[in-house]
Amino acid sequence: MGQTVRFLLNGQVVEARGVDPTRTLLEHLRGELRRTGTKEGCAEGDCGSCTVLVGELNDEGTAAWRAVNSCIQFVPMLDGKAVITVEGLAGDTLHPVQAAMVEHHGSQCGFCTPGIVMSLYGRAVAAKGADAPVNEVLAGNLCRCTGYGPIIAAAEAIPAEAAPDVAAALAPLRRDEALSLAYEDPIAGQARRWMAPRNVEELAAAYANHPDAVIVAGATDIGLWVTKQRRPLETLIDIGRVEDLKRIEAVDGGLRIGAGVRYVDAVDSLAALYPDLGKMMRRLGSTQVRNSGTIGGNIANGSPIGDMPPALIAAGATLVLRRGDERRELPLEAFFIDYGKQDRAPGEFVEAVIVPPPGPDLLFKVFKLSKRFDQDISAICGAFAIEIRDEVVASARIAFGGMAGTPRRATACEAALVGRLWNPTTIKTAVEALAGDFTPLSDARASAAYRALTAGNMLRKAYIESARPDLETRVPEAAHG
Repeated sequence: MGQTVRFLLNGQVVEARGVDPTRTLLEHLRGELRRTGTKEGCAEGDCGSCTVLVGELNDEGTAAWRAVNSCIQFVPMLDGKAVITVEGLAGDTLHPVQAAMVEHHGSQCGFCTPGIVMSLYGRAVAAKGADAPVNEVLAGNLCRCTGYGPIIAAAEAIPAEAAPDVAAALAPLRRDEALSLAYEDPIAGQARRWMAPRNVEELAAAYANHPDAVIVAGATDIGLWVTKQRRPLETLIDIGRVEDLKRIEAVDGGLRIGAGVRYVDAVDSLAALYPDLGKMMRRLGSTQVRNSGTIGGNIANGSPIGDMPPALIAAGATLVLRRGDERRELPLEAFFIDYGKQDRAPGEFVEAVIVPPPGPDLLFKVFKLSKRFDQDISAICGAFAIEIRDEVVASARIAFGGMAGTPRRATACEAALVGRLWNPTTIKTAVEALAGDFTPLSDARASAAYRALTAGNMLRKAYIESARPDLETRVPEAAHG
C-alpha cells in the first residue's frame, strides 16, 4: 500500500510523507512547500484567492487541466496529479496573463490577484480556450478593489495557448496499488485514515468494512467540514481514482451518470437533453466548484437546497445504490426521507443516477433564485416537467429545493394540473394547491412567505415562457458580470 502522496508541483515531483489526510492543499503549499503566492481568503471555496490549476492524465494519455480552490482540496486528492501555482507561470519575464493584468491595471491591493491570474491562465489553456465566457470564468474570483472592468479588459487581451505537456512526468506517478494513509494527530491524539480504492469493487469492500467512513468526491462540501466546522474526520474514502464512477454512458432508460462525474463533465450531456438544466448548472457554484464537485456527491449529501436533485427528480431520474456486490434502484425522490436522512443502508453508496430523455411533448423548466446570480446557494430552486398534449396537461412532475427539509415533489400542485387545459385558470388553481404541498421555513436566505410566493411565481413563469416565447423573462447571460 502506498503511504506517500506524490504529485508534480510546477514541473517538479514533490512528496508528502506522514501528511494529515485532512490537511488542505492550500495549507501544504503555504506551509511545508513555502509557495505563499497562493492566498487564503475565505477557506470555503468562495473567494477564489487560492485558485490553482490541477492536471491529471486522461484516457488519451494527455493532461486535462482545471482550476480548483486549493483551500478545500485535501492533499491526498492530488496524488499522481500535477499542480501549477502562480509561482509556476513566470520565467525570466512575466507570463502573458500576468503581463496583461499589469498593462490593464487589473490589480490594486493584489491579494486576490494570484487567484484571478490562475483562473485566467486556466481559461487560456482549457479546451474552450479564449472562447470561454470571461464572466463565467471569473465568477469564482471575488475582487474588492478594482471592480472588474480592468480585469475583464486584461482577460480579453489574453490569447489561447497550448496546455503544459506533463504526461511524461505524470506517467511514473500513476499507482498500481491503492493509496492508504495512516496519521496520528499529535495534538488531539486522534488517528485518521485515508483510503483511495482503484475500482468500484475495492470501494464497495472498503465501505462495507468501514460503514462510518466519509466518502470524499470533490470535497466542495466536506472540505468545509474541516476548514470551518473543525469536524474531526477519522476515516475517509476517496473515490477520485475509481474510473468506473466517472463514466457517462447511454443505457436503456436514459443517460447513466456515474457518481464521480464532475459537474463540468456532465453539463454538456445534460444540457443536450434538458437545455434549461444546462443553464442552471452554469450557475451552480463557480468554475472552480464545478471543476471539483460531483453529481453523485450533490445527491448523496442530501442537502434540502442542493440544486441538482429538484431538476433530476422532475426529469424522473432513478438512483443506483450499491452495497458490496448488490445493487438496487429507486426513484430519486424516494432517496430523501427527512432532513439529514436518506434511504441508504450502512456501507451502501450512490453509484450512479440514470436520467431519462424528455418526451416529445415535454415542457421542462428549471429556475434558481439566489441573492447573487452566480456562485450562490439557492433560496429556492424549482423544476417543472409538464407534458402537454392538445393543450391539455397529460402529466406533471414538479420538484422544489429550499421549500422543505428535503428536495420534494409538489404532488397537490401536480394533481391540480393533470387533465386540465394548460391556461391561466389552471395555473391559478395549481398555484393555490401548491400552498398545501409545503410549509417552508424562514432563514438567512429567504422568509417562508417569500419562498411560498416565489414558488408559485415560478410555475406562472413556466407557463408564460411556454405561451409567450418572444418575451424576455430572464437576466441575459452576458449581463451578470
